[in-house]
Amino acid sequence: MRLYGRIPVLERLKSKPESIKSIYIQEGHKELSYIRQKAQKWGIPVHAVPSSKLIKLARNLNTQGILVEVSDFAYTPYEDLLDECLKRNITPVFLDSLADPQNLGGVIRSLGCFGGFAVVLPTHDSVGVTDTVLRVASGGDNYVAVSQVHNLKPALDKAKDQGFWIAGTVVEGGERLEDTKFPFPLGLVIGSEHKGIRDVLKSSLDIKLTIPMAQNRLTLNAAHATTVFCYEIRKQKYLSKKSTHA
Repeated sequence: MRLYGRIPVLERLKSKPESIKSIYIQEGHKELSYIRQKAQKWGIPVHAVPSSKLIKLARNLNTQGILVEVSDFAYTPYEDLLDECLKRNITPVFLDSLADPQNLGGVIRSLGCFGGFAVVLPTHDSVGVTDTVLRVASGGDNYVAVSQVHNLKPALDKAKDQGFWIAGTVVEGGERLEDTKFPFPLGLVIGSEHKGIRDVLKSSLDIKLTIPMAQNRLTLNAAHATTVFCYEIRKQKYLSKKSTHA
C-alpha cells in the first residue's frame, strides 16, 4: 500500500514507523532532513528523487512531494475490537454497505480527531481500507481500529450480547439527535447514502436517530452524518465522565 502527502506520512512516522517499508521524497523538499532523521532511527530507506519520478510512482496523483510504501492495512479481529471497546468505553461504528472510499476515509479522519471510536465493516458490498481511504483519512487511520466481519447482523447481535446498546441512523421518524441521551456502552450503525440501514439490521437497533434538516430534500453524506452523530456521542461521554468525577 502507499501513502501520499505530508500529514499522512508524518503521522505514520510518528505513530506506526514499523509499518513503513520505504520513503520517496522530492529532491529539495522542506521536510527532507526531518524525515531522514526520523527514518534513520527505524532503518527505513529514504530515496530523494526528482519530481518527475515521484509523479510516475504516484500515477499522477498529488503527493505533496512525499510517497511512502507501507505494509498492508492491519485489520483488528472483531472479538479483540469489542473487548477493547468495552474496556475503554470506545464506540464501535458499524458501516452498512459503504461503497465510496472517500466516505470511508472521511469517517476515519473524523473519528481519529475525536478519539474513542472504532470502525466495523462487512467484507461484502463495502469498500475496504485502500490507498485512497488512507489518503483521505489524513493520518486518522493510525488512531482508529478497523475490523472486517463477514456479516454485520451477527456482529451486532454479538455486541448486544456483550452489553452494547445499538443506535442507528434513519432519514426520518427517529429520535431527534439533540434530544437523545445515550446509554453506554454504545454502538452506532450508519447506513449507505442511497438505501440507509438495511431492514435486516434495523431489528437490532435499540435507538433510531434522525438529524433534523431545514430542507427535506437535502441529506448529508455518510461521512458528514457520522461526524455529526459521533460528535454528539463524544460530547455526552465527556459530560458523563465530568459529572462522575465532580
